[in-house]
Amino acid sequence: MNKYVQLQDLGCLDYKAAWEYQEELFKAVVDLKIKNRREETAIITPNYLLLVEHPHVYTLGKSGDLGNLLLSEKQLEAKGATFYKINRGGDITYHGPGQIVGYPIIDLDNFFTDIHKYLRFLEESIILTLQEYGLECGRSEGETGVWLGVGTPFARKICALGVRASRWVTMHGFALNVNVDLGYFDNIIPCGIRGKAVTSLNVELGIDKVDEQEVKNKIVKHFKALFECEIV
Repeated sequence: MNKYVQLQDLGCLDYKAAWEYQEELFKAVVDLKIKNRREETAIITPNYLLLVEHPHVYTLGKSGDLGNLLLSEKQLEAKGATFYKINRGGDITYHGPGQIVGYPIIDLDNFFTDIHKYLRFLEESIILTLQEYGLECGRSEGETGVWLGVGTPFARKICALGVRASRWVTMHGFALNVNVDLGYFDNIIPCGIRGKAVTSLNVELGIDKVDEQEVKNKIVKHFKALFECEIV
C-alpha cells in the first residue's frame, strides 16, 4: 500500500496534451496492477496529483448531450476555444484561464475502494478550501461538484467534478473557478443543468484577482489530510 502522492504542477497546458499525459500515467498504473495480478507480484503502484490550467476549451463527458454546447465550430474558433468529447463521467463543462484543474491519478487500492467516497473527498477538499475564504458552500443533492446558495433561487456552481476509474485507478477530476471569465459558460448548459448559475471565487469575494498559488496550496493541504497521504 502506497500513500505517497506525487504532486505535479503543469502550469498552463493545452487540454489535449494534458489528457494524453493523464492517459499515459493512468495506463502505466493499470498495466502495473494487471502485471501484479498475473505474476502474483506486489510491486507498489504510484499515485499522482496533477494541477493545471487550460486555454479555453469545452469538454463533453461520455454520457453527455452535445446539444448542451451552444456554439458552432466557427463560433468556437472565433472565441479561441476548442472542444473535445472525452471518457470521463458527467456532461459538458468549460476549462480556461483562471481555473484550477486537478487530475488525481491514484490507485484507490492504496486508500479505499469506494468511488463515491472518493468523489465526496474531492468535493470536501474544495469545500474546506473555500471555507478558508469565508464562503458557505456545500453539495447539491443529486448533483456532483461544489455549490453556493444550495436550496435557494441563487444556487450557483463553483467547482465541477467528472472522473473515470478502471481497476480502481482514477483519472480526470475537478475544476475550481478562481479568476474565471464567466462569460464562457454562457455558451453551454453547464453540466447539462438548466436554470442554475456558475460563479468564480474572485466574484464571490468581490475582488479582481485571487492568488491562485495560495488556493492550490490550500487544496493540496486538505487533499493530504482527507486522503491521509504524503505529498511529494
